[in-house]
Amino acid sequence: MSDNQSGPAPRSLTDAELVEVLGAQQFGVLATVKRSGHPAMSNVLYRWDPAERVIRISTTADRAKVKQIRNNPRVALHVSGPDVWSFAVAEGDAEVSASPRELLAFAGHPADAAGYLEQQARENRVIITLRVTRLYGTALDIA
Repeated sequence: MSDNQSGPAPRSLTDAELVEVLGAQQFGVLATVKRSGHPAMSNVLYRWDPAERVIRISTTADRAKVKQIRNNPRVALHVSGPDVWSFAVAEGDAEVSASPRELLAFAGHPADAAGYLEQQARENRVIITLRVTRLYGTALDIA
């Protein structure tokens, strides 16, 4: 038996491939920073706007991730690719807002905007807006 059991090496995804991975998914894992400096991970539903290079995440104002972002805006979103061997990560600074503009942008500008905004206010909803400054990820091309 040979000691050389190497298969294909992981390859870095191109910017176009990274944009495609982010656009093909809607769920990811958001990493924020706790006061202790340790990472905190949350499964989230997100919307990717490739033109603005912005990721929006809807949550409620009382969540730990909201407090953590207000203390330290540096975050990362990990998104799985089409197979277990590929992924994309979007990094950048995030902000938390309950502005109607951000709430409506997340929802895709619903027909009943006023009703939608009233519901969001009742639920104490906020939008985490991640302005992506770095994208990276890899794929392992296995037949």
